[in-house]
Amino acid sequence: MGDGGNAENQRSEHNRAAAVLLPRWLARSLSAQLLVLTVAFVMLAEVFIYVPSIANFRQTWLMDRINAAQLATLAVEAAADHGVMPELEAELLRNAEVKAVALKRNNRRELLLASPMPDMVTTRYDLRSPGMFDLIYDAFDTLLAGGGRTVAIAGEPRFSGGEFIEIVIDDTVLRRDMIAFSGNILVLSIVISIFTAALVFLALNRALVQPMMRITQNMVRFRQYPEDASRVMVLSGRIDEIGTAERELADMQGELRQALRQKTRLAALGTAVSKINHDLRNILASAQLISDRLSGVDDPMVQKLAPRLFSSIDRAIKLATDTMKFGKAEEAAPRKQDVPLAALVYEVMDAVLPVDETRIEGRIGVADSETVFADPDQLFRILLNLARNAFQAMEDTGRSGTLTITCEMTDIGKRLVVADTGPGLPEDARAHLFEPFTGSARKGGTGLGMAVAADLVQAHGGILELHKTGPAGTVFHIYLPAHDEELKGKAPASGAEAIEETATA
Repeated sequence: MGDGGNAENQRSEHNRAAAVLLPRWLARSLSAQLLVLTVAFVMLAEVFIYVPSIANFRQTWLMDRINAAQLATLAVEAAADHGVMPELEAELLRNAEVKAVALKRNNRRELLLASPMPDMVTTRYDLRSPGMFDLIYDAFDTLLAGGGRTVAIAGEPRFSGGEFIEIVIDDTVLRRDMIAFSGNILVLSIVISIFTAALVFLALNRALVQPMMRITQNMVRFRQYPEDASRVMVLSGRIDEIGTAERELADMQGELRQALRQKTRLAALGTAVSKINHDLRNILASAQLISDRLSGVDDPMVQKLAPRLFSSIDRAIKLATDTMKFGKAEEAAPRKQDVPLAALVYEVMDAVLPVDETRIEGRIGVADSETVFADPDQLFRILLNLARNAFQAMEDTGRSGTLTITCEMTDIGKRLVVADTGPGLPEDARAHLFEPFTGSARKGGTGLGMAVAADLVQAHGGILELHKTGPAGTVFHIYLPAHDEELKGKAPASGAEAIEETATA
């Protein structure tokens, strides 16, 4: 109970946390969550694309300035004999968008172009052999700290025009162009993410979200009225995980409807039996009064059969008083005592086998001194149900047979064995052997006898199991706990050593 309460509290805390972090419409809609997550993941992918892109943009921008500056130096070299007019030098610098150009060639560095009063260089970059991480770092350095700085950039001149060329620029324009490029990337990323998210959303919504909504709605509708057959899940025919979920849900709903119908029938049966129970006990009471008068008849046959009749009526009255406890309430706790097993088994045989029965033979493999620690009435009902089922199975075949009840000592206690030579249990009866109204092997049977026997054995702390069944017959084992002193001391005689044939005629 404590673990369940803790789990419920954890779920409540999780729900409250989700409600705080997410809007209500987003927290309740799987489709909205899918759309938001798709957009977020696409934007995250665009971030990984943007980082090298902005670094490459900056490198290309600077190389364009270096190439333009190199062309300007060619004009200066062509007019070296006549000198370069200040107006021409200013125009060359303005067209190349630089402040100064220096070229190193033949181990000699020469300043070819320069503004009249160039600013002091604050930062230097080398583009001759840059690494990817260096380019990324320099790009973000320009974005975050750039603007208004005078920087020097060294690069390799085209067509082997020298060892290196160096330009001096104001990085304000570079930073402005990088910001514009970043804005374009952002707009393009948003458009791509929305378009991609829409496609992914439509695909996943059709493949996953809508089927899950259909399953969820069906579960809600079925929960409202599970008895309605029209609310059972209708399969879509899919063979993937969604189809598996639909099939499992439909099977579960079918089993639940069957269980509800069975419980409804049991409740109706209990109500009906409770109404006739009083009249049934009155009829049995009248039969008991009549049977008492038979005790005064001197006929030998009457004197022989009267005790069995008296015992049967007494037990019938008691069973009528406790009738349908299986469907209405728990059985009373067993009142255990040392029960003489042989006498009880003889009584079961007398109750099961008719007086004039000659085809079905009863065998008892229980020593006269054998005792079982159990409730005598409940143990009688256990053996009676098993023995009656065995007798009816053999009687339906029209052939002769043998009903055997034995007792053996095991490491855990007493084992009672009820065996017959009948045709065996059918497969459908074995699948629901201890379930009421479903485990009967005979046409028209209810299966209550096996269910009652199993419950009574379990109440004793024992086990009732089907040991084997087939064309050669059926064998049931009943395991009952024994006294501690029995387990430590000498075991009682085996039932196989004390088998005696009992005439039932």
